[in-house]
Amino acid sequence: MRWQGQTIDDADPAALPGLENRNGIVQSVTTPEFAGMTFHEVLAKSALNAVPGPSRMPFNWTINPYRGCSHACSYCFARGTHQYLDLDAGHDFDSQIVVKTNIVDVLQRELRRGSWQHETVALGTNTDPYQRAEGRYRLMPGIIQALADSGTPMSILTKGTLVRRDIPLLMDSAKRVPIDIQMSIAMYDDALQHSIEPGTPTTQARLDTVRALTDAGFRVGVFLMPVLPHITDSVGAIDEALSRIADAGADHAVYGALHLRAGVKPWFFEWLQRERPDLVASYRGLYPGAAAEAPKGYRQWLAKRMRPLIRAHGLHTQSEEDHDRMRGIMRERMRPAPASAPPAPKAEMLF
Repeated sequence: MRWQGQTIDDADPAALPGLENRNGIVQSVTTPEFAGMTFHEVLAKSALNAVPGPSRMPFNWTINPYRGCSHACSYCFARGTHQYLDLDAGHDFDSQIVVKTNIVDVLQRELRRGSWQHETVALGTNTDPYQRAEGRYRLMPGIIQALADSGTPMSILTKGTLVRRDIPLLMDSAKRVPIDIQMSIAMYDDALQHSIEPGTPTTQARLDTVRALTDAGFRVGVFLMPVLPHITDSVGAIDEALSRIADAGADHAVYGALHLRAGVKPWFFEWLQRERPDLVASYRGLYPGAAAEAPKGYRQWLAKRMRPLIRAHGLHTQSEEDHDRMRGIMRERMRPAPASAPPAPKAEMLF
């Protein structure tokens, strides 16, 4: 296991951020409340992560209070990050959770730097900040407060209904900085949801959370992704999903086809072989060798099917294909107003 850099004064530059020195490890914890899970409590050296320049993401900074995720989604693109710790991208990713216990203190220090430009910070881009561990460690309230106090806009993407706990704090923070909230809900068949993402709250619980956030005044988007070829891409499945999304009060839907990066592909195919062996050959054709994306032709077909249905349900639409446009829109929407200016009205949603 790649913790050799965790000795005092022995740095491992290849370790994950916050895990470079063994004196950063506080303890590993197991409790009956979280049976089958181990929390590795560490002291992080940094909280703000710079997104690489060539990235197509619509933000430049992220915060990841946790590594690994108990949501256990078979398709999770972040699974490969656990391999940097010599942990596997399957069961270990679901059950061996790294917790940066001092992340709020580190973040407050970084936000006080004169060089900080108050750019939008995204949470939930790697592993979910509102996964089950958050119920124990309560890191998000401090992170939200620190960002708001410093005048830093934030974007939150989650599958966790625990975000409802922080709605009062988010409402107060939104008076000072722009806050963008997205709920990830890809599966609308209960049996499929339980099979492919067994650690997540139910679909209806997440839709109820969309309604709670909407009632609190937020323009909530739903990430209807990944769309699974031959499983969730039928007109009937998409129409049902969008109907429930619209009924929950969502403002917009973001969709995209399944990605299968190297770190996740074996684990997804293990699930597929177990649950839908009839589709294994088809998926090998769609994602041959090291291919991570569905073929361009499939993505174009999906867009032609998806966009009219999204509009029919009165939702704004955005595809993962529109990264460059989305990047500009998000940066414009999340740019903080001058300190002397009155609070700006909600920006017109363009997707």
